[in-house]
Amino acid sequence: MNLHQLRFVQEAVRRGLNLTETAKALHTSQPGISKAILELEAELGIDLFARHGKRLKRVTEPGQQALKSIEIILREVANLRRIGEQYGKQDQGTLSIATTHTQARYFLPEPVAQLRRRWPRVQVVLHQGVPEQVARMLLDDVAEVGVATEALSAHEELVTLPCYEWQHALVVPAEHALAAVERPPLEQLAREPLVLYHPSVTGRSRIDLAFARARLQPQVALEAIDSDVIKTYVRLGLGAGIVTELALRDEPPSAAGGLVSRPLGHLFGTNLTRVAFKRGTYLRHFVHAFAELLSPRLTPALIERAMAGRGSDYEL
Repeated sequence: MNLHQLRFVQEAVRRGLNLTETAKALHTSQPGISKAILELEAELGIDLFARHGKRLKRVTEPGQQALKSIEIILREVANLRRIGEQYGKQDQGTLSIATTHTQARYFLPEPVAQLRRRWPRVQVVLHQGVPEQVARMLLDDVAEVGVATEALSAHEELVTLPCYEWQHALVVPAEHALAAVERPPLEQLAREPLVLYHPSVTGRSRIDLAFARARLQPQVALEAIDSDVIKTYVRLGLGAGIVTELALRDEPPSAAGGLVSRPLGHLFGTNLTRVAFKRGTYLRHFVHAFAELLSPRLTPALIERAMAGRGSDYEL
């Protein structure tokens, strides 16, 4: 039994039992992977996979049990490497962050810049995706830290901690009728064509829920995952936009670029962006430092308690 065999099994499951894709991901040959898995099965005395011909069809029941052990073994091997990097290389390494476009564009630049000033030999890699992709990148060990508003807390394998709260805001051209309304009512928004986030990102579910509770049907003119895209189409007159207040942080308060903003917390409430780590992962010094840059309350002691499963009330 060797680590290559375990990695082949793990990656085959991640790739939907497609050995061609598994071979591409691991930069090896499909026959080599097939042979290694068969040798591991022979050594264990069980079939990890049910087959149809040479194709893997599903993971067997003993295979499911073996996968749990494989996940633990490979996770601890990764932890050993991180420990070696921390104490051998001390102040260098790679910090991989999975996050959404909104967080990468508006929230993370300053913490990342501060981390690089404090740890100049640490390379930062940003992976962007929708919240469910952020969660998957953490689970698949593509990233070490995840930052998103949705999806993260739905996975038991992830430890999630609150980072900061935010609200939605309305953006319209300065000449738009809503520009003169300080607290737009939901009924007035329902009469306007709206430029919104895609349903999977940036608190869109709260917007949909508010309209549904009021039994109103919003007129959605366009959906996007990018706040800058929403503002661009609002400027072009496609409709009134609803974005995170974070996207207005660098904008003058009244009419930047021809746009006027109005807070919408009275309609859609408060959203919570979370930080997540894969449970059982060893976090290096600069990972803890980065977490505190995201929020001063995310101290190493608090994170370690959460990672150890001690305590449950970490809400803001």
